[in-house]
Amino acid sequence: MKADIGIIGGTGIYDPGMFKNVKNIRIDIPHGEPSDYYYLGEFQGKNVAFLPRHGKEHKIPPHDINYRANISGFEQLGVTRILASCATGSLKEKYRPGEIVIIDQFINWKKTRTTFYDTGDVTHVSLADPFCPELRKVLIESCEKLGITHHDKGTYLCIEGPRFSTRAESRMFRNFAELIGMTGVPEAILAREKEICFAIIATITDYDVWSEKPVDIEEVIRVMKESENKVKLLLKEAIKNIPEERNCFCKDALKNAKV
Repeated sequence: MKADIGIIGGTGIYDPGMFKNVKNIRIDIPHGEPSDYYYLGEFQGKNVAFLPRHGKEHKIPPHDINYRANISGFEQLGVTRILASCATGSLKEKYRPGEIVIIDQFINWKKTRTTFYDTGDVTHVSLADPFCPELRKVLIESCEKLGITHHDKGTYLCIEGPRFSTRAESRMFRNFAELIGMTGVPEAILAREKEICFAIIATITDYDVWSEKPVDIEEVIRVMKESENKVKLLLKEAIKNIPEERNCFCKDALKNAKV
């Protein structure tokens, strides 16, 4: 079975039960083990593949996720578009916990190397606009139609994890970005290298530690649980409105990228 659209479930989004005729499959991938089974099913009349980023029982921390295997598995299934959900902290007052952000830019603060081109051809993909404009447009329009409080842009700063920031780090990060997280950037880079369209649905779970009350994982999970139905409704509305043909630059990312 092949899939057209991939969904990556982040913190609090583990359940493929919203799909019909679900089958779980394990894929042999040269980059190692993906986070879990891929759950293939039907959703809004389209074939989708769902993968819980941290595993269904949330046993894999951000720094141990095999991002290359996860994205390679989607490619093997025929996926050309991926929607990813992420829990994020807010670095700005007007980006409030419980709100959705359709991210348009990122800053990568990770130290790990993230590429499929660490050997072989020297390849430099463009990430000037790192998220698919077609998917972002569909997500924004879907938020508007559903009346979901959202921001149509925001810069996501990705840190290594698994620890949260110090107050000094958080105050510094506020100069550069609106959101902070640990997982979205490796996926965005790798998807572009595979010419897969990629967009993030970011749920703000907390104000980061620049604010008076430090972040803790219980608060993150509580807000994600409260937002779970909202994210599912957004996926349901967006997926049915994704056009059949791709007319974005993502599909041609490798055209002039190889040296």
